[in-house]
Amino acid sequence: MSEVPLIIGHRGASAVAPENTLAAFSRAIQHGADGVEFDVQLSQDGVPVVIHDPTLARTGLIDGVVAELSAEMLGRIDVGSWFGQRSNAAELDFRGEKLPSLQQTLELFADSDALLYLEMKSQAGDGETLIAEVAGAIKKHALAQRVIVSSFDLLLVRAIKAIDPAIRTAALFEPRVSAPATLVRRTRLIQLAKDCGADEICLHHTLASGRLTEQAKKSQLEVVVWTVDDPEWIDRAQSRGVKALITNDPGSMLRSRNPRAAI
Repeated sequence: MSEVPLIIGHRGASAVAPENTLAAFSRAIQHGADGVEFDVQLSQDGVPVVIHDPTLARTGLIDGVVAELSAEMLGRIDVGSWFGQRSNAAELDFRGEKLPSLQQTLELFADSDALLYLEMKSQAGDGETLIAEVAGAIKKHALAQRVIVSSFDLLLVRAIKAIDPAIRTAALFEPRVSAPATLVRRTRLIQLAKDCGADEICLHHTLASGRLTEQAKKSQLEVVVWTVDDPEWIDRAQSRGVKALITNDPGSMLRSRNPRAAI
């Protein structure tokens, strides 16, 4: 992983396979991605599963709330069929792709050197259990050197660092319509990230100005930018010293980063 910026698949290679599935993660690595990003929340029985939304309406095409179903029930749900209904993916058939657990996801990467950006999504006050489960899974699989745990809830970031200081963490930030991203507010993000003990600051691309990136680096924070599908960000990231770009289409971004390489 010597090339910069690193290219991280957003929920896997989600432009070409259903997000947050083993198929999407495998595609990202096959395309040469330096790692993947994925979302983790708890089932009703406290098992960490990999899915973004709190409900199954969009990717499962059924009514149901993730936190109200057992891990065994969630593991039977088809989260691939919806993808084939998209006009730009009609030729791809992922019917039967199942909702993965965190355990299955970490096992998939056991023999690779890919970075894993794990976003914690706490629901209904289950943060303490979620943190314990995530930290336990990272320890079990001996992945503290390759997993970066992130969250928009900075209390979760602080808490998992307290459980195991060896785990790398990232503070996630997105723009707020109610509070325009002025320079003063952007600078505040750096302090918030430092206050929760984060190692990295993960910025929505509209927040990732050259000046904020420079200030973050001066504060010993590595900078990651999401979600970026525009190849122009490759040169921008290189000039600003951005560590990684999180993208829906890692294959395309890698072709732009490494134009002479066969992807």
